[in-house]
Amino acid sequence: MNRTSLRICAQISALATAAVIAGSAFAITKEEYRAGKDRIATEYKAAKGKCGALSGQPKNLCAAEAKAAERRARARADADYENTPKAREKAVIANAEATYMVAKEQCAAKTGNDKDVCVKAAKAAETKAKADAKAARQTSVAKADAKDTKRDVDYKVAREKCDPLTGAAKDKCVADAKAKFAN
Repeated sequence: MNRTSLRICAQISALATAAVIAGSAFAITKEEYRAGKDRIATEYKAAKGKCGALSGQPKNLCAAEAKAAERRARARADADYENTPKAREKAVIANAEATYMVAKEQCAAKTGNDKDVCVKAAKAAETKAKADAKAARQTSVAKADAKDTKRDVDYKVAREKCDPLTGAAKDKCVADAKAKFAN
């Protein structure tokens, strides 16, 4: 996953998070909830069926995307039905986990340090989204914790990018990462 893809994933995740947190002003009825669950199951089966013609990595990625879409839709339906801040937070977390699942599958096609950096960046994006969900529901203390968590995972990604380097270049890279993400 290149930087542009990561940026796009982060923007999509942020928009999805905002949409889920904003939510609807009214809870849906039990009938609407059941109908939504049935529709989600049908859409998942159709999406999964499209993956059957593929093989190898593209098939795995297709299946992961179908499963992620199902998880997001189920979480959104649950949040709309329950209509509570906690349910909205759960939906944001489910969205982050689904995004991570797809990103991790995209990373599987890479090798070596590129794969390691890709996985770390995907995990960092998931951790950030979860931290944001928690911060949106809790007090300013949780927001400070989220900031620390994000900084820590950003540092880990920056440090991972230094791994292929050697000697003075690696030392400078690590020092720059520490300086950028220092407490």
